[in-house]
Amino acid sequence: MTLRALWRGDLPLAHAFWSHGILYAGLASLIATVAAFGLIAGEAPAAVAAAVYFLPVPYILLTVVGVWRSAERYEGPPHWAQLARLVSLLWAVAMILV
Repeated sequence: MTLRALWRGDLPLAHAFWSHGILYAGLASLIATVAAFGLIAGEAPAAVAAAVYFLPVPYILLTVVGVWRSAERYEGPPHWAQLARLVSLLWAVAMILV
């Protein structure tokens, strides 16, 4: 199962970072943000819009852990593993707070 492999850090670093960390988490965040704004525009309760906005947070956190663990197993140059960790963390903060 891919999510289990991601959580354990069994995925190659490039796949964990680019596919899950950047692409899938970014799309989930974008969809949730658009849906939350739609709810606000439709005069839904703010709590409902906030719940929808924060819906992808568990997946975003899963990807950060997965990238972090995949970076531990990365056999290439260490600076790529460190950069993947840093960027995935910053990307997660940006997706959650912005």
